[in-house]
Amino acid sequence: MHPARIRYASAVALLSFVAAAHAQHAIWPLDASKLPAASTSIPPGTGWPSPPLGPGPFLVESVRPEHRMLRVVVVARGLEQPWAIAFLPNGDMLVTERPGRLRLIHDGKLDPTPVKGVPAVRVRGLQGLMDVVLHPRFADNHFVYLSYHRPKGENAGETVLARGRWDNGALVDVRDIFETGAIGTEGSRIGFARDGMLHMTVSAPGTGPDVVRSQNPQDYAGKTVRLRDDGSIPPDNPFVNDKGYLPAIYTLGHRNGHSMTLNPWTGELWVTEQGPDGGDEINILKPGGNYGWPLVSYGRTYPGPRVSASPVLEGTEQPTVVWVPSIAVTGMTFYQGNVFTAWRRSAFIGGLRQGEVPRTGQMQRIEFNDKWEEIRREPMLRELNQRIRGVSEGPDGLLYVLTAEAPDGAVLRIEPAG
Repeated sequence: MHPARIRYASAVALLSFVAAAHAQHAIWPLDASKLPAASTSIPPGTGWPSPPLGPGPFLVESVRPEHRMLRVVVVARGLEQPWAIAFLPNGDMLVTERPGRLRLIHDGKLDPTPVKGVPAVRVRGLQGLMDVVLHPRFADNHFVYLSYHRPKGENAGETVLARGRWDNGALVDVRDIFETGAIGTEGSRIGFARDGMLHMTVSAPGTGPDVVRSQNPQDYAGKTVRLRDDGSIPPDNPFVNDKGYLPAIYTLGHRNGHSMTLNPWTGELWVTEQGPDGGDEINILKPGGNYGWPLVSYGRTYPGPRVSASPVLEGTEQPTVVWVPSIAVTGMTFYQGNVFTAWRRSAFIGGLRQGEVPRTGQMQRIEFNDKWEEIRREPMLRELNQRIRGVSEGPDGLLYVLTAEAPDGAVLRIEPAG
């Protein structure tokens, strides 16, 4: 390219970047009284609980002929609102329960005694013990990470990241390594990027005037954060040199993040995010990106009006997948294994219910083309009538699913039917 054209292209790119940055900074402060998303009106629900889960196994189908018939086996049950699962190198499983317990499944059986060493958890509403993740070099350091809500004062819970060491069936040397200071928050998930940095979602209140916190650069609510594995803040974070922003912020403008998943083919972090009545999203994280909440959404507020006349706003990022109506998206995984070969590169996402209707919990499988554009969306497990909290691929190449029920939440395994 001619040098003059290079200089021109560079100048255009710089101007575009500056314009986007100015647009982003101009979003805050916000007047909640002018935002439909800040509505506190929520129509009453139907109050129809999920039916008891049968003993199984259950036969289900997939649209892919290679994996048409599947068997769903109940691995463990009797859990109370299980939230996340992590696989130890020996095949054992660690499962968090929102009321503040970490459980061990050993040799396919649930240990009746909770794992010792979990810190005190504030359990109320959507707060409690959230995610559990192993360090990428767990075989060497035995580090286990927990995101949870720590009691703060008499009636509040703060999103906190803790790290402990797995030792002979218990957590030892547990300490909080990152404190957000954010109370009134909801879900939280953890994930490691390829560069070894730890990322965590810090959700914001989903309704009411506090939804504006997602855009407040001095509040970790409604953000994702990027940290070293010891909880310290990397010097190359996007806002680390901007005194207007808290230094751990990686992205902002989120509502309720329910996964932090590494796409193993692209190296990107994908986050599922619950919208209100419609507008669930999958977002691909970009350093410094603003994802628009509570200004824009593809969904409606719970009383019915749209969150925004247009779901597009200059200076904000667009989701890569959207749900209308909402399925209340939860945990996600990409299938990489060799058991379900036709499912490789598919994303599997949990859902609690569709369109505000109970007993419609499901898992969805999304197929992508070679550019990671969605080409097929397959609802699965609807016939179980269970709320699905998360999906994980096990070291055996099978899928493991958590049902978000209480008191009889379960770990399910999806395997070929024969």
